[in-house]
Amino acid sequence: MSDSTISPDRLQSLRQRIGELMPALRADLEALTRIPSVSLEAFDQAQVEASAEATAALLRAEGLAVEIVREGGRPAVIGHVDGPEGAPTVLLYAHHDVQPPGDEALWDSPPFEPTERDGRLYGRGAADDKAGIMAHIAALRAHAGALPVGVTVFVEGEEEIGSESLATILERHGDKLRSDAIVLADSTNWAVGEPALTTTLRGMIRVVVTVSTLDHGIHSGMFGGAVPDAITALVRLLATLHDDAGNVTLTGLNEGVAADLDFSEERLREESGLLDGVSTIGSGSLLSRIWTKPSITTIGIDAPSVATSSNTLVPSAAAKLSMRLAPDQDDLAAFEILKAHLLEHAPWGAKVEVTLDDRGLGFAADAQGPVYDQARAAFADAWGVQPVDIGVGGSIPFVAAFAEKFPDAAILVTGVEDPDTRAHGANESLHLEEFERVCLAEAVLFERLGAMSRH
Repeated sequence: MSDSTISPDRLQSLRQRIGELMPALRADLEALTRIPSVSLEAFDQAQVEASAEATAALLRAEGLAVEIVREGGRPAVIGHVDGPEGAPTVLLYAHHDVQPPGDEALWDSPPFEPTERDGRLYGRGAADDKAGIMAHIAALRAHAGALPVGVTVFVEGEEEIGSESLATILERHGDKLRSDAIVLADSTNWAVGEPALTTTLRGMIRVVVTVSTLDHGIHSGMFGGAVPDAITALVRLLATLHDDAGNVTLTGLNEGVAADLDFSEERLREESGLLDGVSTIGSGSLLSRIWTKPSITTIGIDAPSVATSSNTLVPSAAAKLSMRLAPDQDDLAAFEILKAHLLEHAPWGAKVEVTLDDRGLGFAADAQGPVYDQARAAFADAWGVQPVDIGVGGSIPFVAAFAEKFPDAAILVTGVEDPDTRAHGANESLHLEEFERVCLAEAVLFERLGAMSRH
């Protein structure tokens, strides 16, 4: 099937066209990256509005009918252009909001001033996910005036804060988003030069656990040894979540087995920055540990800082836990299991409160059928090698929302990232040659899906 829907000459024509478009695509990407569209409430939300307007302008320039929708949250952009009669409609997803830059001292160049070094473009959002927006723009420009498919573009404005208004948008604007295939450009490739389709995603819950032992702080010398402090109690409680090997100790959680791909401990160490002498944790294959098995990470603690602490038994302390779930795990059921464990293992009778902070279902695709065949073929056309199916240990809850809303659509989770992108971290970057291949693959996918409908 992959050889029957696009000729070598047409493929070469699209490759040349994408190459010609790259300077302008990069300029537009850099302009988007300069907008600090952090969707967290503590940041200037006028910048998120500016990012939505800039995205809308890019789509209007390609002939799409565009609207900016606000359903109680950050602005989202919806654009549409019809294709030939009888052609399928492809929905293209990306998000224009970004993570906070964090400590700017950790960046080698300003986070919102895109900077090229060694073939990579550095900047917050340069990859996650403004490059996703521009990959969609690239495919539209490659077929300007002769789109082989209908195209709807949906660019969300609050993915980085949990997509709270997405359910309302899907409910109220679902008819505008209905499509035959959905391309969700917010994932990663297996390696530079090796494309991938993401077929599983872990779910997640985020909780805050608060431990209290006293109604006020007291002198650590006068009472220490007989009276427990909240920080020590919290640490002991958190320690019950893993066994000595680092496996999650909770019972009743689902576990999955990841695809059998070559992934060495050396590669894990290099990609993660694991320090020499620090061992990996857990059991089973490395990919199962990071793609399909549950994990629990302490991502924050509220307690006096080292610099401001006094000789006091702290009365209350809190921790935020990020728990990743097997792709088929119900998130609320997992929360109840975690909550019950924390309450049952409270040390020394300490008072424990557990609050759900965020949640999201995982995703597992039955990645078979003609649309998936054409997607894999388009990747092979663009990269010159066959793609692999991968899982991702992170959570993208909106994917499950789309799967539930549009059960008949083929969902293609693609991405512009690679293992060294460092999304969410300092020095986030986009590999520019990979970006060009991503753009070509999407343009080729349009061609293949259009030809498939004609045949």
